[in-house]
Amino acid sequence: MTPLTDTLRRLWAVDSFAYSLRVFIALASIMAGCWVLDEMDHVMPLLLGTIACAIAETDDSWRGRLWSLLVTLAAFALTAFAVQALYHRPWWFALGLVAGTFCITMLGAISKRYQAIAYGTLILSIYTTIGITHQGGAPEWAWLEPALLLGGAAWYGLLSVLWCAVFMFQPVQQNLAQLYRVLGDYLRLKASLFEPVRGVDVEMRRLALAQQNGQVVNALNIAKESIFSRLDARSSSARMDRYLRLYFVAQDVHERASSSHYPYGALVEAFFHSDVMFRCQRLLALQGRTCERLARAIQLRQPLGQEPQSEQARTDLQASLDYLRGQDRPQWRDLLASLGALARNLATLDAQLAGVGQPGLSPEHTDSSLLDRSPGTLRNALARVRSQLTPSSPVFRHAVRLSAALLAGYALLHLVQLQEGYWVMLTTVFVCQPSFGATRQRVVQRVLGTFAGLVAGWAVLGLFPSLMLQAALAVVAGVVFFTTRTSRYLLATGAMTLLVLLCFNQAGDSHTLFVPRIVDTLIGSAIAVAAVFLVLPDWQGRRMHLLASQAMASQGRYLREIVQQYRSGKRDDLPYRLARRNAHNADAALSTALSNMLKEPGFVRREGGSGLHFLVLTHTLLSHLSALGAHRQQLEYDPGNALILQAAEHIAQVLDGVAASLERREAPAAGAATLDAEVRLVEEMERLAQGREGAHALVLGQLALVCRQLGALRLQAGGLLRLVPGAAVPA
Repeated sequence: MTPLTDTLRRLWAVDSFAYSLRVFIALASIMAGCWVLDEMDHVMPLLLGTIACAIAETDDSWRGRLWSLLVTLAAFALTAFAVQALYHRPWWFALGLVAGTFCITMLGAISKRYQAIAYGTLILSIYTTIGITHQGGAPEWAWLEPALLLGGAAWYGLLSVLWCAVFMFQPVQQNLAQLYRVLGDYLRLKASLFEPVRGVDVEMRRLALAQQNGQVVNALNIAKESIFSRLDARSSSARMDRYLRLYFVAQDVHERASSSHYPYGALVEAFFHSDVMFRCQRLLALQGRTCERLARAIQLRQPLGQEPQSEQARTDLQASLDYLRGQDRPQWRDLLASLGALARNLATLDAQLAGVGQPGLSPEHTDSSLLDRSPGTLRNALARVRSQLTPSSPVFRHAVRLSAALLAGYALLHLVQLQEGYWVMLTTVFVCQPSFGATRQRVVQRVLGTFAGLVAGWAVLGLFPSLMLQAALAVVAGVVFFTTRTSRYLLATGAMTLLVLLCFNQAGDSHTLFVPRIVDTLIGSAIAVAAVFLVLPDWQGRRMHLLASQAMASQGRYLREIVQQYRSGKRDDLPYRLARRNAHNADAALSTALSNMLKEPGFVRREGGSGLHFLVLTHTLLSHLSALGAHRQQLEYDPGNALILQAAEHIAQVLDGVAASLERREAPAAGAATLDAEVRLVEEMERLAQGREGAHALVLGQLALVCRQLGALRLQAGGLLRLVPGAAVPA
């Protein structure tokens, strides 16, 4: 392979490169066509239609993308022609603006596909008003603006469908590579918990691990949806089976990596003068490197290989364990049993990573079905929307908030007669996010990016007076916008500002737009911040009890599925995988909400520490459940089996009870008899597990660890309610 070929292959593997190339083809073809036909007056609406359609795009098969395109074009047409019809009737326009914004935003409750379409439709509606403002109001041009916007959208949509048909599996490949990349980061972060050093803030490391776990869960969900959308349209069964195997292995690796077999602080303290914890840390860190190597191999479509030092690291860990067992210290017996379970878990994790490249699905993955989360029918879609028509719904609150913000912007531009006043509304749509923290961040990036784009535009217009060169630079700016709009919004805003200036300069003097652009951006940003702060503010603490309740309930269902498999045998069927995924999704949602809460004003996050303590505790509980899930096998008959079932059911009932109490905004409580029964249950499980090895000892030990956390769980749940207005908080 020549260096040039290798470079092109690596570029093609980068997820943003293919996207940028598709956008470049769409923008460049429109710009070239308008230039050749001498219709540069039409280039701006065509480009804006292309941009709106690209924003509304989601990952899908070509059939799914075709359906999305038809829905998108229908929504675009209805919106654009409605704006054209109502533009010169301010009162009717205001009414349509509020009703349309609310209804379009509520469509996002159906699925992420419709959420993207709704967002793109809102943006296109503002683009339509901007275009009508510049067309001069001549009757013969009345319907040209909507037609050009739809033409640009249709051109990009057609190109996107063809691209999806030709390069069907490329997004799956890139999403799986990203999944293994974040898994590698998670494993390396988990390895830091084994560091044999005293005085380490373990709680902060666990908090960072919980936040990283949210990224892994998000990557798993994206990869799953990417695979599922192509199951009916696969052209190569062997290739899709390989991707399914990679996905299922990533799920198993995540479950094993998130397992916790014993409080790591106690293990570090007990074996501080041994190298066993260092051996565990090293092996887990090497497995993180293996995931990174797998990510590169998947992305470049190269043979999958294992970390060459892992085998020696496993051997060294086992030798260290054998040496400790030979010391014959009774006080170490239970700790060594936990270390042995940890070593077996790491060895199995190593074997899973080593077997990634093998063809076909493993026996435990014979059930390769995936849950379809799409509504399926129009009735189900409408039911999802109706379920969100309540002030407690974040979607409903955002719809009301955005409608009010756009109405305020529309009223202001008529009262003050702002030049290019519709840019105020466009800024509001872009920066008004569901959470206060995200909106504040977007506002800062939008203002700084706009200023940077204006400076760049002033320099380009002065240095490069050639209109052809400016047209080429406008295409480049558009590509930069789409490449960076989700990761580096400041740069994306600057690129979009530059594109607007260069395109408007093709038909006039864009120097007159400099002051209106920055002024309207400042006004639109101020309106967005005021709306998020004043109109149904969605402070995260107000719904923290609901997210915590969902986390507790999902962990209870996860535990029941785990226990069922200890009774009937291990199988990775859909009900088990669904329960596991729901538990991790709920944990990730709680982590995300707490992160957003920390970005809110101080008066609404006075008790933020309570939420963080609760998150650490729930993630620790989930880690203990993951350890039980990682070692699933059918238990042989034993007198202790009845105690295992009793303890598991008690824990599940406590989790359900805490979930119900949190939902009612009441602090969970337990009577003296219940607490005494839990103490006796723990003592009995520890007595049966003492001196034993194997599956029974592991299950009893893990359930005992979880039972010991129930008191702290009730206490932290009560503390969490301090964040919730109107909750019954104990003194």
